[in-house]
Amino acid sequence: MDELHAVILAGGRGTRMGGADKGLQLLDGRPLVSHVIGRLAPQARRVLISANRNLDAYAALGHPVVNDPHGLEFAGPLAGMLAGLNAIPDDAWLLTAPCDCPHLPLDLAERLLAAALPCGLAFAQAAREHPTHALLHARLREPLATHLQAGGRAVLGWMRSQPHGVARFDDETAFANLNHLTDLHG
Repeated sequence: MDELHAVILAGGRGTRMGGADKGLQLLDGRPLVSHVIGRLAPQARRVLISANRNLDAYAALGHPVVNDPHGLEFAGPLAGMLAGLNAIPDDAWLLTAPCDCPHLPLDLAERLLAAALPCGLAFAQAAREHPTHALLHARLREPLATHLQAGGRAVLGWMRSQPHGVARFDDETAFANLNHLTDLHG
């Protein structure tokens, strides 16, 4: 079995949170990203954090921080996924999740891996599709880089263009994103 690493996507501009760095916003006294780390760490050999600002604050959480590749800064979740793929061995898998989703399934990696093994890529689906909750094999590094360099940004569009599987989940609330400051205090 190839290694499985995880990357938390925390490299956005936080526009729906008024420009605040989402991953560092507090939920129950802890940064959102800490909640996601707690859910992913038991499922992966190593957790990375993809961030483009407040790098010292993210590094203080005790996990390696990766940045969007040069020329692709703030290019969206696919750039964070590529940053993660660039940081893992060629024979490894990368589990991805956004920093604002604190209730991820504890079997996310296991179920995505079952769906991804035949093709090298899978994303989660509950009531709707969740392409930032995905598992990608490192061999997708070059196709993803090519897509991004050509200006592609749509996560689901790129994933659908690749051979892929879908891991189905019953609980949509496990994938709830906290996109607004009011979501943190609701």
